[in-house]
Amino acid sequence: MNKMIGRYGQLPEKPVYIVDTTLRDGEQTAGVVFSKKEKVYIAKLLDEIGVDQIEAGTPIMGGDEAESIKAVARLGLKASIMAWNRASIKDLQASVDCGVDAAAISISTSDIHIKYKLGSTRERVLESMVKAAEYAKSQGLYISVNAEDASRSDEQFLLAFARAAKQAGADRLRYCDTVGIMDPLSIFERIQRLRQAIDLEIEMHTHNDFGMATANALAGLQAGARYMGVTVNGLGERAGNAALEEVVMALKHVYNNEVPYNTGKLKEACEYVARASARILPAWKAVVGSNMFAHESGIHADGALKNPRTYEAFDPEEVGLERQIIIGKHSGSASLINKFKELGVQFDEAVAGELLTKVRALAVDLKRPLIDKELIHLYDEYTYEKVNAV
Repeated sequence: MNKMIGRYGQLPEKPVYIVDTTLRDGEQTAGVVFSKKEKVYIAKLLDEIGVDQIEAGTPIMGGDEAESIKAVARLGLKASIMAWNRASIKDLQASVDCGVDAAAISISTSDIHIKYKLGSTRERVLESMVKAAEYAKSQGLYISVNAEDASRSDEQFLLAFARAAKQAGADRLRYCDTVGIMDPLSIFERIQRLRQAIDLEIEMHTHNDFGMATANALAGLQAGARYMGVTVNGLGERAGNAALEEVVMALKHVYNNEVPYNTGKLKEACEYVARASARILPAWKAVVGSNMFAHESGIHADGALKNPRTYEAFDPEEVGLERQIIIGKHSGSASLINKFKELGVQFDEAVAGELLTKVRALAVDLKRPLIDKELIHLYDEYTYEKVNAV
């Protein structure tokens, strides 16, 4: 795949592009730090998955940050390598020095940010953004102009901002729901109006403060955005961002797209980023959590054993997981018979019904599912009692 930059040619036409910012916004999670080696390895994993662009960090920070970005840029990955910048020539020169092929130029567009964060005016915001975009273009970089806090910005000013960005040479606009206040219906309407008003590609950059980051990103896609800003595990500021694994699998199975991404690598990437960020990957995590294909309830397990599609939206192998039939308080006879068959023991429904009483009682006492050794012990205990009762 060609890189997303003017001097090497534009990215081939696709319905959706994945822009991963784990190494930038993900690392901005309070308390998270990636080493240079970890950043390089994460970048390689993302490239193996097939993401279209990797936002590698903020070069103007210098030191380890700049060295890590240079190392990622030198890997020769298929993905475009983007660096994050303020609307500053100095920032952009640092990005050029790191050898990236794309630049994100970020500046606030909401009045609350302009007044209290920047101490500036709308006019100066436009002026700074245009100067930065023109400089980035002169350096042959692919340009994403980021409208920080776009979701709380005046729509007419945001449109003027987008038009000025396009005129200055920007390739796309990053629409940032910076504090995660949008809902899917509202964001659909806003992105649709924006797309109808200007011919400029839009990237969704959604935060998860109200648990709607992935839904909002996909709503933006339906409205005409084609770039999905994501992070592995939804890592990011405060409650995080739209999750790479969720967006990719939703594209594949909710929207029935033929995605070009290697989904079998998602679990590996999610587990590695969880370790590197010292953040637990919850068992209940959508798409890649260990409980995704774990069935305990008797009705659910019986259905999954007969036809996995009764309770599974896709095959576990698609994301590197395995199906698990868990034996515990809520298990039924079918699960028990199937589990013991795996353990080399066969019995009928009558035995399963009697043994199930013991299984449930022990699971309640232990407050957890039972492991294989415990199940075998219960069965041995059951058969011993049967023999001695005769």
